[in-house]
Amino acid sequence: MNDESQNKMGTPTPEELREQVERTRDELGQTVEALAAKADIKAQAKEKTAAVKEQAAERAAVVKEQAAEKTAVVREQAAEKAAAASGQIREKTEQAAQLVKDRTPDAVLEKTAQAAAQVRESAAQARRYAAEKTPDPLLEKADRAATAARANRTPLIAGGAVLVAFLLIRRSRGRNR
Repeated sequence: MNDESQNKMGTPTPEELREQVERTRDELGQTVEALAAKADIKAQAKEKTAAVKEQAAERAAVVKEQAAEKTAVVREQAAEKAAAASGQIREKTEQAAQLVKDRTPDAVLEKTAQAAAQVRESAAQARRYAAEKTPDPLLEKADRAATAARANRTPLIAGGAVLVAFLLIRRSRGRNR
């Protein structure tokens, strides 16, 4: 038999053998690299560490976002409750003031009005006297304080109303005991 007939029947040619050896070498090299990667514990630890860090960062971002959302909800609820409480306080104060006005006899109201007029007159006289005797720098400071008080009437009135309501409630609780 000649070489050609053997090649056709299943005996590989030298070129085919070289190609087969080259393929086997490539496969063997890939297998060795895969085994080396599995055996490289340091590299595996780095990869695992990187994966854990990434998961932790993602979880931290999710938790941070959830906390921000809950904070916004709590803030909104607190603002709503504060507004409701403020409205209730305002309403109770108005009721208390009206109750005091309704329960006060007319004679007392007249005497109160007369006393208030006398106090105003006395205050005006005292103011004139104080203005005559007070040095100019002190008058300027007093004028600035009075201007500031006029500019902030609402907080002052609200504070006075709260004080009156507190005193009335305290007084009524004292009678109930």
